[in-house]
Amino acid sequence: MGKITSILQAAQQRARDKNLPYEGALYPDEAFEILQLAPGARLVDVRCRAELDWVGRIPDAVEIEWMTYPGMKANPNFIAALEQRVDKEALVLFICRSGARSNAAAIAATQTGYSDSYNVLEGFEGEKDGKEHRNTTDGWRAAGLPWVQS
Repeated sequence: MGKITSILQAAQQRARDKNLPYEGALYPDEAFEILQLAPGARLVDVRCRAELDWVGRIPDAVEIEWMTYPGMKANPNFIAALEQRVDKEALVLFICRSGARSNAAAIAATQTGYSDSYNVLEGFEGEKDGKEHRNTTDGWRAAGLPWVQS
């Protein structure tokens, strides 16, 4: 069994264990590995523009806001933008700050025909630590994965 298959099977089992209504749930290091190994896999960063500008971006990610800033209101054009930029046959990984908005985006994508939708658990910044700071215990940045400051 190949590396891609074993990572995706673990992610699919995680989704079943958590009763998630999409294909799978990946940890950041697994998501990065899938992006390196699976041709055509796409990472969709659903954080708002302010987060991307102020906190940092993931190179080559498709950026589509799930919630718009200011006000953090649902983006009514999310699915239309996704359909314009990502093929429905693609393996699609959704990421946000901590994994909550990307969870919602993976659900919405699955409901509109993206059958290979995965959420990136922990997100870009991860959960808050004991001092209420992110980026220290888990998430894309804490894992040392590629990102750039705007």
